[in-house]
Amino acid sequence: MLNEYLQHVDDRAAMGIPPLPLSAEQTEALCRLLTAPPSGRETLLADLLKNRVSPGVDPAAQVKADFLGRILRGGVVSPLVDKTTAVELLGAMLGGYNIAPLLGALRDAELAPLAVEALSGMTLVYDAFDDIVALAENNDYARQVLENWAAASWFTSRPKVPESIRVKVFKVEGEINTDDFSPAGDAWSRPDIPLHALSMGGSRFAGGIETIAAWRKAGHQVAFVGDVVGTGSSRKSACNSLLWHIGEDIPGVPNKRRGGVIIGGAIAPIFFNTAQDSGALPIHAEVDKLEHGAEVTIEPLSGRILDSAGKLLTSFELAPNTLPDEYQAGGRIPLIIGRSLTERARKVLKVEPADFFTLPDNPVPQPDQGYTLAQKLVGKACGLPGVLPGTACEPRMTTVGSQDTTGPMTADELKELACLKFQTPLFMQSFCHTAAYPKPADVKMHHSLPEFMAERGGVALHPGDGVIHSWLNRLLLPDTVGTGGDSHTRFPMGISFPAGSGLVAFAGALGFMPLDMPESVLVRFKGSLKPGITLRDVVNAIPYTAINQGLLTVPKKNKKNIFNGRILEMEGLEDLTVEQAFELTCAAAERSAAAGCIQLNEEQVATFLRSNLALMKSLIEDGYEASETLQNRIDAVEEWLKNPTLLRADAHARYAAVIEVDLDELNEPLICCPNDPDDVHPLSEIAGEAIDDVFIGSCMSNIGHFRAAAAIWEGRHFNDRVRTWVCPPTRMDHQQLKDEALFATFSAIGARIELPGCSLCMGNQARVPARARVFSTSTRNFDNRLGDDAQVYLGSAELAAIIGWLGRIPTVERYFAIYEERISSRTEDIYRYLQLDEKEALR
Repeated sequence: MLNEYLQHVDDRAAMGIPPLPLSAEQTEALCRLLTAPPSGRETLLADLLKNRVSPGVDPAAQVKADFLGRILRGGVVSPLVDKTTAVELLGAMLGGYNIAPLLGALRDAELAPLAVEALSGMTLVYDAFDDIVALAENNDYARQVLENWAAASWFTSRPKVPESIRVKVFKVEGEINTDDFSPAGDAWSRPDIPLHALSMGGSRFAGGIETIAAWRKAGHQVAFVGDVVGTGSSRKSACNSLLWHIGEDIPGVPNKRRGGVIIGGAIAPIFFNTAQDSGALPIHAEVDKLEHGAEVTIEPLSGRILDSAGKLLTSFELAPNTLPDEYQAGGRIPLIIGRSLTERARKVLKVEPADFFTLPDNPVPQPDQGYTLAQKLVGKACGLPGVLPGTACEPRMTTVGSQDTTGPMTADELKELACLKFQTPLFMQSFCHTAAYPKPADVKMHHSLPEFMAERGGVALHPGDGVIHSWLNRLLLPDTVGTGGDSHTRFPMGISFPAGSGLVAFAGALGFMPLDMPESVLVRFKGSLKPGITLRDVVNAIPYTAINQGLLTVPKKNKKNIFNGRILEMEGLEDLTVEQAFELTCAAAERSAAAGCIQLNEEQVATFLRSNLALMKSLIEDGYEASETLQNRIDAVEEWLKNPTLLRADAHARYAAVIEVDLDELNEPLICCPNDPDDVHPLSEIAGEAIDDVFIGSCMSNIGHFRAAAAIWEGRHFNDRVRTWVCPPTRMDHQQLKDEALFATFSAIGARIELPGCSLCMGNQARVPARARVFSTSTRNFDNRLGDDAQVYLGSAELAAIIGWLGRIPTVERYFAIYEERISSRTEDIYRYLQLDEKEALR
């Protein structure tokens, strides 16, 4: 084992990265070596045990904790690890498997003082807290632990935010999205943080890694600066990669870093939250005067950035006001968990609540306070009538989703949180991003991750089942709050606040999530749609209207975006089906909104839920894990159906802005142009553009879109000028289309039928050729997402099908003529949605 591992160390060193943490099997071999160490290897073996085993409830941590526990009990002897060292090593393992041997050490007079010190700095104790309380009745050392928790020694012993930080500015002009930090094409390596971090900036700021490394080697702390930072997917891998290059090692946690300064003229809300949770210092500030390569001094508490001569360059407000505490605690998540532990300890000891934490400055509701729909939804999850913007709250998470390119990272975070059982009522894991073209790491993950999630009470889908959002939507409860490790986790009923993998793990493990309640922007629809104007055009009408009203700008320099960091609320389309509504809420991600919600009517929601009940019952029959979790959700849905009522916004609720979209004024399709989902133009402005690839699929699609495409393609001949991709979102859609014999139509025009899932949308596996011109129904069209230097338009499936046949973007007149001929008279049949409770079988 040791020789193989040393070869692995050399191989990784050649890439400039540290070795992987030890596996459980390697740790077992290491423990055997530690009882009789080979001559000359003593220092190496001791270092491996101390620094190369992951903490928490990682399988390797269990082996390590068991070995150290046996040393404490005298069951095993090592010349390199005495009992004192064993306690110290156990104290650095965060929580989980190390707790039991430390509790045992409290009963040993010789070891107890060391055990007190170890446990006092630990917060991930969960049910073991009750064991400490019971032991404290007759054990002074256990009582010392309680007293230290009550005094928050885990917090006060850590350094505070410095009054000044000297940094060298690494600046990237314009927008830096999460794909620039964490490229989709390298998604397979995300759980391996140092390896994945090697891909950072390759196409956006080439050579940046080497520049930062040289500056760090010269002794500089580096601040990452950009005009717009972190837009796009909710990838903690993006923050992980950035912090790997600008952050500091975490004691006891191999291959992960925290800290680091991030400054943005605008920082996308999910990325900002992920930076908070990672112990970084994210700062909103004007960056025009911050020059690349300049040395500046940041004064976090006074909110100033000074040049080398002491001249003020820009000022800022460190927000939220709890950010200094979060930084001191090592991140927002450690602060929340530790603060709760301190509160519990003080209650047991019957002392006053702590006064040394910074309390959020929450607004106070006024008499007859009006609340928006989102504010009522979050309020319900907090046991309140509503929650006002600016409130720091902790809503209960009823539904949490995890997808496969972030799932392994979420699993690692769950291990660090010492989670053995989900506290959220429903946690779902999908495999939609890697099922079609799995790499070796994906195949391994397909076998290991379902069992890991199911052991904790999660529902694990199968590869090939389909897109996470299309599935998670079918497991929802109305008027509840959730989250997911994908920026398109945007519930069509209730509300979701997407997050990075760390916060997703937290929400799953503890059943709630920290939230600084954002403001809301209301989009009110009026009028009615003309034949041929689709819901995707309505989606694109939101940024188009905002641009025309001066509330959104396309250029990234000094970008204006009324939706950024706010909740996008919608009303005026209550008769939409829930599947249709998701097209609108899903697109809140492209607006850089913190969340999205839409007002629907009870009849449509009840119809959708009855269909979902049939699906969930079939999952239990088919042996999906965890059946108890599914049954609990079935029971909850059936309970809601007994009295189907939905929350509604108050008429006197206040919004940051109200945007009216007049559907009567939509006279032609609207398209997002290359390569920006905000750059929306009418069809007439881009007609005639040649297209190489057409993609119909993603979570923005449903079965009606594929029937519409089939109607347009019916009787057409093979078109070898366009590569056409067709990817139904779920296996149920896939089977229904096959049953309706529509695959024959797809095949006749040369369409490539993909396994249900994400396919081309994310670009992590299937990709178009370099510089291809693409028309897609997918979610976003950032540079290089679907293919290297690809030019990507986004629009409706109906328009995509016409383009797939013609090979170019049609004129407005041609589009409407084909729509009238092929679809208008058949809309009721084409736009039928899957009603699974009316099918004889679910396959």
